[in-house]
Amino acid sequence: MLKTTKTVQDEKAVVVLEGRLDTVTSSELENELKTLPDDVRELTLDFEKLDYISSSGLRVLLTAQKKMIGRGEMQIVHVNDVIRDIFEITGFSDILTIL
Repeated sequence: MLKTTKTVQDEKAVVVLEGRLDTVTSSELENELKTLPDDVRELTLDFEKLDYISSSGLRVLLTAQKKMIGRGEMQIVHVNDVIRDIFEITGFSDILTIL
């Protein structure tokens, strides 16, 4: 199960994720990100309450990163040690901005 909370103000968007980002729920995040206004220049994904991420979730992050490259920046904040390890093992820590 995944719960997302989205806040958009001016050119900044923050999406808070809670639960599991996996094969079943990755489409939910993908759809949520598709609804962001075109003028968003800064996207922050807050992983403080995210427990798990699968390869499907990583794919959604990669797609979002590619979309933001031409528009602005994307960053991921409050990453726990388990997810940080997944990012490092997969090489995503070299692709994504993780604060």
